[in-house]
Amino acid sequence: MRLPFVVCLSLIATLSHAAPEEVDWLDLLPAEDLDAMLAMPEIGHDGSEGDSTFYAPGGLKQQPNLPAVMYSTRTVAELDEQALSLVGYPVPLERETGSALQRFFLLPYPGACKHLPPPPPNQIVLVSYPAGIAVADPYVPLRVSGTLKIQAQGDAAYTLDADSVGAVEEIEL
Repeated sequence: MRLPFVVCLSLIATLSHAAPEEVDWLDLLPAEDLDAMLAMPEIGHDGSEGDSTFYAPGGLKQQPNLPAVMYSTRTVAELDEQALSLVGYPVPLERETGSALQRFFLLPYPGACKHLPPPPPNQIVLVSYPAGIAVADPYVPLRVSGTLKIQAQGDAAYTLDADSVGAVEEIEL
């Protein structure tokens, strides 16, 4: 009689420590924004880094005259307070001594702070990771796991309190 009870407790403990569900960046977009993104023309950039109209110290700056969806702060309510995992590229905000990243924006693609316009706020996640992680190359994606919150802060529509952060060596396309 006690064996099934112990097996159930064991199963519950295992499930409670299971890895959080990995979500895709498109999951962060409400349906109307996803449709608008898919219909949008490709956005390029002209000129060099020095004369870029979308980058300035202190934040991610959008180009003028982009489609409205590129400024969207609409979010997906079902994701609020959900434990999840997301793979993206870091844009550093704060570092501890020794270069460990503790607060950073996570974005769906690299180069948004210098070479490409940043994504809309609902495609930017502000990550807090007090343990910090050393990031030598911002072009290496990170897998961030923790609790996602709908909370606009700075340029981001979402925040994530990370339980774990690690480099992803290979991404399946």
